[in-house]
Amino acid sequence: MAMQTEIRLTGSGGQGLILAGIILAEAALLKGDNAIQSQSYGPEARGGASKAEVIISKEDIDFPKVREADIMLSLTQVALDKYVDTLKEDGILVIDSSIEVPSDLKAKKIVSIPMLNTASEVIGKSMVANIVALGAIQGLTDIVTKEYLEEAVLSRVPRGTEELNKRALQEGYNLVK
Repeated sequence: MAMQTEIRLTGSGGQGLILAGIILAEAALLKGDNAIQSQSYGPEARGGASKAEVIISKEDIDFPKVREADIMLSLTQVALDKYVDTLKEDGILVIDSSIEVPSDLKAKKIVSIPMLNTASEVIGKSMVANIVALGAIQGLTDIVTKEYLEEAVLSRVPRGTEELNKRALQEGYNLVK
């Protein structure tokens, strides 16, 4: 991992990306790294493009916002179109398989996987797409360990949904195996 990894999670309001960002930052803190998390909603919070940002670093973090993403997740076409130009050329793009990628996009790796469909069809709850996405990001990048990620997920999800969310994480890992 570089000194600092900048991660941008994008999608539409209501997809749980803010929670996903908080969970990712918490997993990094559990691991002993520094982490900072921030978010922004468009004025059209539900349905419009929203983003959560996480910076993970072994060193002090001197600027709290993602300038150029090393890792970017997009769950909607609107969000990808809005934020894709902030992905580094050697970055990793993780998108839902329903999304069209611009043909001129430069990235080290583009991973298109059915996160939304996995949440709604395989698990039966579309609300866990954010956790499926976290599992996929972990499986692709190893930015945090599975153990710390699971610990952070279980500390943040509503009581009674722990098993559901553990399954969502596992399905995320499976998508990128």
